[in-house]
Amino acid sequence: MRIALVFPGQGSQSVGMARALREGPGSDVFRTADEALGEQLSRLIADGPAELLERTENSQPAILAASVAFHRAWTEKATAIGLPPPAYHAGHSMGQYSAMVAADVLDLPDAVRMVRLRGQLAQEHAGGGAMAAIIGLDDARLPELADAGRAIGAFEIANRNSPGQVVISGDRAAVEAACETAKALGAKRAIVLPISIAAHSPLMAGAVDGMRTALDRLTLRDPAVPLLANGDARLLTTATDCRAELLEHLTGGVDWVRTVRTMAADGVDTFVEVGPGKVLTNLIKRIDPDVTPLATDDPDQPDGVCDPAGLLASVTE
Repeated sequence: MRIALVFPGQGSQSVGMARALREGPGSDVFRTADEALGEQLSRLIADGPAELLERTENSQPAILAASVAFHRAWTEKATAIGLPPPAYHAGHSMGQYSAMVAADVLDLPDAVRMVRLRGQLAQEHAGGGAMAAIIGLDDARLPELADAGRAIGAFEIANRNSPGQVVISGDRAAVEAACETAKALGAKRAIVLPISIAAHSPLMAGAVDGMRTALDRLTLRDPAVPLLANGDARLLTTATDCRAELLEHLTGGVDWVRTVRTMAADGVDTFVEVGPGKVLTNLIKRIDPDVTPLATDDPDQPDGVCDPAGLLASVTE
């Protein structure tokens, strides 16, 4: 068995998430996040309101705190039953910060403050931007889609989430034009999303300087386990690599298909989504039906964290 731990990004948040961890074994993680921000983020996670939790500057630190709590609880369970250590870590978009905490690149308080700043800067530089989901378009037509958007303005394939499912981002006019092109190219649906920022697009260039200044003040360490980049799935082996990754992925796209396939090609057969929800678990099922995806988020367990014993049993049978 070769295991990869994958960490979700924005969109996985929900009011009440990780309740058993917040009130039990993961309470120290949420307390640390509260102290790092100087506010009761844990109370917002517990009670909402949803519209406030969904604001980028709140959802990102909330997901990070929940993911770190899931990681600590999962790791303790997995180690206790003798599961092999992970072969890879990878995060989807801001999930890279969670992955870097798990890989000992970043300390938790620093990571919480950085994703708060990341969300604030993204909102500040949101003017004129839009994002859209393109469903059912053949991946071979993506270069044509990109050309259509860039002919109008700033544009990027922000997320290649699974075969036939991408998110585009950039100037609103460019996104709207690309949506029309997508339909002409055979997409089943092209939907402009109710999002006020243009994440992973050139419009985020204004956020890079602020993030660079903040990151330069932090101590980053070399990853303790192999960690993959968002855009091209290259290995990040040094603290310098990780610092560059956190800046580059502000304006560049996330190729989750490539990331998963790179790990699978190196023998990873089990992907464990470490964090709230099952977004990545469902994407991985579509990317490679031959691997085993598993979500740590399991409300049926007393601590809310799935029991990894089934994975070990499947190997020993």
